[in-house]
Amino acid sequence: MQRRRFLMTAAMVAAVPAIGEITGKRPPNFIVIFTDDQGYQDVGCFGSPDIATPHLDRMAAEGMRFTDFYVAAPVCTPSRAALLTGKYPKRLGMARGVLFPHSGDRGLAPSEITIADQLKQKNYATACIGKWHLGHLDKYFPMAQGFDSYYGVPYSNDMWLAPELKAAKDIKLLEDLTIEQMNAMRGLKGNKENRWKVPLMRDNEIVEFPADQTTLTRRYAEEAVRFIEQNKDHPFFVYMTPAMPHIPLFASEAFKGKSKAGLYGDTIEEIDWAVGQIFQCLEKTGLAENTLVVFTSDNGPWLSHGENGGHALPLHNGKGSTFDGGMRVPCIMKMPGTIPAGSTCSELASTIDLLPTFGKMAGIPLKHTLDGRDIGNLVKGKSGAKTPHDFFLYYLHNDTLSAIRMGDWKLILSVPVQGYSQKVEPKKYSKETFEPELYNLRDDIGETKNLYKAHPEIAAKLLARARAGAAKLEP
Repeated sequence: MQRRRFLMTAAMVAAVPAIGEITGKRPPNFIVIFTDDQGYQDVGCFGSPDIATPHLDRMAAEGMRFTDFYVAAPVCTPSRAALLTGKYPKRLGMARGVLFPHSGDRGLAPSEITIADQLKQKNYATACIGKWHLGHLDKYFPMAQGFDSYYGVPYSNDMWLAPELKAAKDIKLLEDLTIEQMNAMRGLKGNKENRWKVPLMRDNEIVEFPADQTTLTRRYAEEAVRFIEQNKDHPFFVYMTPAMPHIPLFASEAFKGKSKAGLYGDTIEEIDWAVGQIFQCLEKTGLAENTLVVFTSDNGPWLSHGENGGHALPLHNGKGSTFDGGMRVPCIMKMPGTIPAGSTCSELASTIDLLPTFGKMAGIPLKHTLDGRDIGNLVKGKSGAKTPHDFFLYYLHNDTLSAIRMGDWKLILSVPVQGYSQKVEPKKYSKETFEPELYNLRDDIGETKNLYKAHPEIAAKLLARARAGAAKLEP
């Protein structure tokens, strides 16, 4: 099916009053909704022709779309580490791929300061709801990373039962399993019986196994609403990370078979419903104008799964690559009275900017090294506001510096794909035959016209900056 290209325009509007002037003495609340493997095009307001997202479209109509918004890695574990810490995964020692239930003693170092840790300085209530994927041992779990509570699946929904996880005394066992049978499945992978059987956790204990994935999106939304209602009288931070549209795809009976885009569309339309539930709660509790809500995705779509893998159009490629389809993601932000309604920002911004931006809004001084920058002027639609980034680095999930963006220019300086079979030419992108590629992303968003030979001076400038920037990121 031919898909329409979504035309993006910059619409930086007049400045609005400062955040502090609007929110008064109480710091603002923050909600981050971080989907899994959702393609750039797979939201109505980003050009999807067949996925209905009325709540996200309304969010954009009453807030701001970010068209040049990036994650810091093309796969989930390093991308999530970067969002929570404001640092490139390379600096965190988290750039080498994703974690698995057999990864053992690996995870995000508890010494790192997360958004939740930072907001605790102002006594925020904090909740992590959904996929974690930053280590499944107690010392790496959300409860050790600044969160008051956790409810969700500790890693990707296509994995299995990690041997170290503890079962709650009142655990709910599904599929007629006994506790002995569940324990016998610990650490097993790859066979048909264990496929996609993942645990649902409450704090540090398994409360359901295997998790009923058809109801996860609904239950995550209910958990978020419950947390907001319980903490409406003081500032809070909700980090909600739906399991989908990562493969395998599941939707509840209310949404299954309803989308024109098949099961992939069903999962996103149910996530859109969940977003609507959160906004309805904010309006009911009178918190809408004092809450910044951010919706985005952890990386590009898993294209090798065909129609079940989503779409990144008009971008090139997807998950697992450092073409923009792997790391430029849909992003919408809303905060009535602070973010101009119906606005669009085409300046470069990233998930690594959330921590410093939230910190500034909450009045918390930042005293440690960050790669992210305060994008408050962009968020508020301040007239003439520009990206605070001189450059942005793209790392593959094998710890390799792959590309750099400066302004409108992007230089791909090493092989831009790894795994996930993203419909690329294997010979062209092998280490032996790869040649650098230079693109002007403003004129060529799909990275189709290699200008490397036409502008060697620009390529040389970007290469020097990339090497200098990377040299400062050693963990």
